[in-house]
Amino acid sequence: MISFPLVLVAALNLGLAQGSPAQSASTFAGSTSTAVFPPPNATVTATDTFFLDASQVGFPGPTPTGDEAESIATAPAVAKVDSVFPLVKPNAQDSKKNKPFDVLQHAGNLAPWQSVDSFGLPNASPVIPNGCELKQVHLLHRHGARYPTSDGGTASFAARLHAAATGSGFSASGDLSFLNTWTYKLGAEILTPFGRSQLFNLGIGFRMKYGELLKDFKDLPVFRTTSEARMLDSALHFSAGFFGVQSYQQEYHQLITIENDGQNNTLSPYDNCPNSNNAIGNFGTVQSSKWAQIYLQPALKRLSKSIKGYQLQIQDLVAMQQLCAYETVALGYSRFCDLFTEDEWVSFEYFNDLDFWYGFGPGNPATSALGIGYVQELVSRLTKTRITNFDTTVNASIVSDPVLFPLDQPIFVDASHDTIISAILVSMNFTSLAANGPLPTGHIPKKQTYFVNQIAPFATNLVGQVLSCPASEKSTHIRWILNDGVLPMTGIKGCKPNQDGLCDLDAFIAGMKTRIEEVDFAFDCFGNYTIPEPDNIIDGQFPKNLRK
Repeated sequence: MISFPLVLVAALNLGLAQGSPAQSASTFAGSTSTAVFPPPNATVTATDTFFLDASQVGFPGPTPTGDEAESIATAPAVAKVDSVFPLVKPNAQDSKKNKPFDVLQHAGNLAPWQSVDSFGLPNASPVIPNGCELKQVHLLHRHGARYPTSDGGTASFAARLHAAATGSGFSASGDLSFLNTWTYKLGAEILTPFGRSQLFNLGIGFRMKYGELLKDFKDLPVFRTTSEARMLDSALHFSAGFFGVQSYQQEYHQLITIENDGQNNTLSPYDNCPNSNNAIGNFGTVQSSKWAQIYLQPALKRLSKSIKGYQLQIQDLVAMQQLCAYETVALGYSRFCDLFTEDEWVSFEYFNDLDFWYGFGPGNPATSALGIGYVQELVSRLTKTRITNFDTTVNASIVSDPVLFPLDQPIFVDASHDTIISAILVSMNFTSLAANGPLPTGHIPKKQTYFVNQIAPFATNLVGQVLSCPASEKSTHIRWILNDGVLPMTGIKGCKPNQDGLCDLDAFIAGMKTRIEEVDFAFDCFGNYTIPEPDNIIDGQFPKNLRK
């Protein structure tokens, strides 16, 4: 047994009572750590000849198939997505046990998707309305949870912290004491394991809801994604869940569209819309930064007391809140989450709302142009007519080819990005989402209707149901469901108010054609203009009365 002098024991007890003292950071604090598999020193001693595949082994046991599911029509309700297993749901600094608060649902586009109760139609359900029959379904989904983008602020924060640790040094205490030994374990761009599970589960859920439509295929389905690694991985995991891991590669065709400069691509159209990549496209960052300078001041004052030798800035705190989300979806848990109060998490949510509203939402003048190519493709599919006018981001080589772009599928599946899905929603003119805009940068408005965590979270999914009402051979109606919430058809010319979100199919198609005519792709994407001040745009188009 080791005995300590009484004076030392007293000093230790005093230190515990007053909180953890400041400790000098390790020189590796903030450094980047990575891992690859198989490890570089692993020796692969066996070859594939030792391990036969299932067709070579044989003996699969009984394999009779059952009938297809169509729970979207047969069940009384849909199973809600409300779990983020295996992630550990984080707490805010001031969370109370008897008052649930979901930090992740305030992470904006970095939140995992969960079912939305309502977008203004509280009595509507994704379940097919009584008397109607499902004829076709269109799915547009985002990729799953990923690491930060290469130019994100999280890696920059880690680099600044590491520079301090290897320079004059810093010391952290209290809530920030973990920074003394913290390393940056995040990669860039690609899916995390949790992100892979999101798309696999989305595929399973989609088969349970809409599998019955597979009986109407006359050829193998063609699903689309882009060439980015996270996009292709998302599409493959979705299809593995939808078709089954042993057979999915033989049961459909995966079209991989090139995502790069100079390639027309409606699923990643920003490369062909310059105004979405310059100061106009960056306007969301400008507007959200104004809000960050307001809501993070208390946190800056509070947390600065716990670190010496490193001057915290507002951009560091934004990165810390982003690290909470990224580390949670990548590593399962993050120490950064409980550094901030519930009010600060609500404000971070609004920070992301501002970023999207003014960057890729109703408040940016290039948004409708950015998403209008997908709307053209949607009309082409709904009317079974080929696109002949190529003046947007539509790829003529793809949509003119009946093999690459079939028009008669019962199920269409397209994978895209958060910013593009948010733009497409503006292009289609779902005005209920923008009902309380323009968004102010100095406070959170009451009765807010625009929430990015509901519009474009990781694995967000927009579903168009083509129906016959009453049930017949002819498709008569359509409606749209975003993350299990039925969208009102406000803003779409010809669509009348309906408690189930239904619109006459012919009226919807006419309304989309009107939108295509309204959007000036050439001007909004290539025009030489500046965003008006104040920015009162709510339709994603540069005001026509201000055009020169």
